[in-house]
Amino acid sequence: MIKIGIYKHAKTGNEYRVVCLAKHSETLEDLVVYEALYENPKSKFWVRPIAMFTEIVEINGKKTPRFIFIRE
Repeated sequence: MIKIGIYKHAKTGNEYRVVCLAKHSETLEDLVVYEALYENPKSKFWVRPIAMFTEIVEINGKKTPRFIFIRE
């Protein structure tokens, strides 16, 4: 389960605050709503399927969670 709190993006090191969990209105897919904690000209808020938010990715040959929980 996704905890509400601050996460670090494994690839960029940027921090995000998970605001809440939501459902897609058509498919009922579970989504994570999160806020960029840095200046991002594209958007302040983002959504991503939970499966993608929690997936393991490979960065420089090392497998790691895409988003790493760092604090509440």
